Amino acid sequence: MGTLGAVVLYFWSDVREGLFGIPRMLTGRIDTKGSRLAFLLLIATIPVLALGLILSVTGLSDAMRSITVIGWTMLIFGLVLFWVDQKGAETKTDADWTLRDAIVMGLWQALALIPGTSRSGATISGARALGYKREDGTRLAMLMSIPTIMASGLLLGVEAASEADWAVLRDGAIAAAMAFVAALLALSLMMRLLKSVSFTPYVVYRVILGIVLLVIAYT
Repeated sequence: MGTLGAVVLYFWSDVREGLFGIPRMLTGRIDTKGSRLAFLLLIATIPVLALGLILSVTGLSDAMRSITVIGWTMLIFGLVLFWVDQKGAETKTDADWTLRDAIVMGLWQALALIPGTSRSGATISGARALGYKREDGTRLAMLMSIPTIMASGLLLGVEAASEADWAVLRDGAIAAAMAFVAALLALSLMMRLLKSVSFTPYVVYRVILGIVLLVIAYT
């Protein structure tokens, strides 16, 4: 939840506009920037919620948690991000976000349920593949994370509260505070660097870590 707070604070102007647009969206009036943003974020969240429910019910989410799976996904999706970042056009901004693009990016975000994929990395890959500029694609990816993190955080919070495990809640609050500071600093730095730097450094990190994990898994 600390990461959620950092994203909300950093992109507060967009978040506020989306919040003000929710009442109009709920009445079917998608005629303002805010109501349009709220609607598209809702649509983009459906794939990850649907797939998450399926994986949870079938038990596949636990079955995929292995060093081998994480190693391969770190490597493969790192290379995918490199390819789309180098080949993708930079013709779209966040103002060009459409229903089709929201659905496609939502499907990319759902892939992050595979351990090691990275939610932001997968969603940014989808944005770059659709031709969004690095900064704008990242902005959309971060905004898409808000309802997703809220849903998962609410579920975990209810589970912890139902078990009356106050020690877990306390430790979680401390961890959230630390995550908030770290995420806010990282987000601020990343958005500044994207003005002049590609995603290659992040790709290198993923590829190296993926190879290391695969070596460990197969030896």
